[in-house]
Amino acid sequence: METVEMNSVSLKRPHSEDDVANTDEIKIQKILEKSKSGNDSGQGIETVTEQPEDMKNEIISNEESEEQEEELEDSDEDGDPESFADMMKHGLTESDVGITKFVSSHKGFSGILKERYSDFVVHEIGKDGRVSHLDDFSVPVDDEDPSEETFTVLSDEDKQRLEELQLFKNKEASVAIEVIEDTKEKRTVIHQAVKSLFPGLETKTEDRDGKKYIIAYHAAGKKALAKVRTATDPRKHSWPKSRGSYCHFVLYKENKDTMDAINVLSKFLRVKPNIFSYMGTKDKRAITVQEIAVLRITAQRLAHLNKCLMNFKLGNFSYKNHPLKLGELQGNHFTVVLRNITGTDDQIEQAMHSLREIGFINYYGMQRFGTTAVPTYQIGRAILQNNWNEVMDLILKPRPGAEKGYLVKCREEWAKTKDPAAALKKLPVKRCVEGQLLRGLLKYGMKNIISAFGIIPRNNRLMYIHSYQSYVWNNMVSKRIEEYGLRAVPGDLILKGATAVHIEEGDVDKYTIHDVVMPLPGFDIIYPKHKIGEAYKDMLIADNLDINNMRHKIRDYSLSGAYRKIIIRPQNVSWEVVAYDDPKIPLFTTDLDKLEGKPLPVLPPDGKFRALKMEFSLPPSTYATMAIREVLKMDTSIKNQTQLNTTWLR
Repeated sequence: METVEMNSVSLKRPHSEDDVANTDEIKIQKILEKSKSGNDSGQGIETVTEQPEDMKNEIISNEESEEQEEELEDSDEDGDPESFADMMKHGLTESDVGITKFVSSHKGFSGILKERYSDFVVHEIGKDGRVSHLDDFSVPVDDEDPSEETFTVLSDEDKQRLEELQLFKNKEASVAIEVIEDTKEKRTVIHQAVKSLFPGLETKTEDRDGKKYIIAYHAAGKKALAKVRTATDPRKHSWPKSRGSYCHFVLYKENKDTMDAINVLSKFLRVKPNIFSYMGTKDKRAITVQEIAVLRITAQRLAHLNKCLMNFKLGNFSYKNHPLKLGELQGNHFTVVLRNITGTDDQIEQAMHSLREIGFINYYGMQRFGTTAVPTYQIGRAILQNNWNEVMDLILKPRPGAEKGYLVKCREEWAKTKDPAAALKKLPVKRCVEGQLLRGLLKYGMKNIISAFGIIPRNNRLMYIHSYQSYVWNNMVSKRIEEYGLRAVPGDLILKGATAVHIEEGDVDKYTIHDVVMPLPGFDIIYPKHKIGEAYKDMLIADNLDINNMRHKIRDYSLSGAYRKIIIRPQNVSWEVVAYDDPKIPLFTTDLDKLEGKPLPVLPPDGKFRALKMEFSLPPSTYATMAIREVLKMDTSIKNQTQLNTTWLR
């Protein structure tokens, strides 16, 4: 069975199924035969499919990721759509990072992904298989919770003074709050409000000039405050023993990054972000729903924030004795709208049927490799080569393409002077990778680039290396599919538990392409026993790397390797084509819409535009745009999409 090739490809992964091998092979054969016979262009399975000239729409997608590391972006786009599109001519295309194959043979068609961020909805799937939804704003009843008046009894001025006292921002040793309506009940509420809203402060009552005052003060100075405000040793005396230490809740957010949302919550709650935990970070340009846990913050306090939060809501509160851990989830369920589609009903049916029954190639998506003219995998390769001068040069040198103006000036200064201090002065934002490396060079000197590079956060440093692994994997998978098609062959690798084994000649009929895995290069993996095994070796030799020695003299940069399935088959796939006239109206209701009782807009049956509404579930570490790419057969790179259509930037 052969595959269709194109000049580019894209993103995300689903659950594998252990169906009977022969049934899978028959399904694949039937679908491909049907697609072939139904293709009015006369394309065969072995032909090369070119991009249709009328594909004037784009599919730009920021994927979410469950991995601890963040995808590296050395810069952000700036300027008007035309100038950005022009600058992105220097960016990467899918073929640049090994994304070149498709598994289906239907004719591609165009559509707009994320014309509105609300066209892309992600619901997290927990480790128990439950899909996260925001459907309940109620707070668990707890007799030990403070009264609602606790949140309103303090004036804004009082809160400002208390916050400054809490953070040692003023010279006062205490803050006095006058009790206007002097009753025991009122004083009790003020005591509770200060202690619950400003951890680290104690209170007492004093008489001054015949008036009652609540005096807030630090119990034991700065060291005590620092201790009580850490995630591992929070304020102990204010939390009931019978209640779970962690408040779990559902975070519903729109057009906001997970960490941005947590930072906002931390600011409102006056706590550090590290007391929050989650199973995965979610995409910014989307509506996402996920579970969050926070240490010893009451559901009552969290629910109170709903009155002042913009673009996100909290609900479905419960108390548990454990935090959440990265990677614990089963995956994510996606609801996606592709607007203004051009495909015929038959094309759409073929595309979606193939996605459901066969799946898509589990490529690493474009954001894995950065957005500038210097791909992150090149930096990773230089690290593995122990070529630290090149690492420094690749990160800091001027490059064509879309970048912030201050980064351009910083790079120009570096190229001209090679002076870290002078280049650093051009950067108003010092926390970017360039700024961190320059600070390291300033601290350790130009002859100690390794230590200077070490100032960059570990996850970001490792991301460069993982980008190189992903680059190799993409290229090798394309070669594997080109050489052997969509069937398991002797010498392929499969997983038995966590152990990879080769498929022997006599066992080949027991497996399908859905069982086959390919390795990310490393010192603790094995390679296929056919032509692709040699191809791995040849690719690394061309990059001046030894496939038999992937240990680095710096332990952090030693690669153990891993295995990844070649083909991913989404679960719970469904789709519907709808007509609409107004591109600004939503085409489905969100969790928040349902809670607020908003009805779905009535859509005209004969609308002038058509949209494809699709739903599917994917496991972690896969890229949803890869599934969408398989449907549309379009290059998902920013370079290609901005050249097709720049209206998404307006």
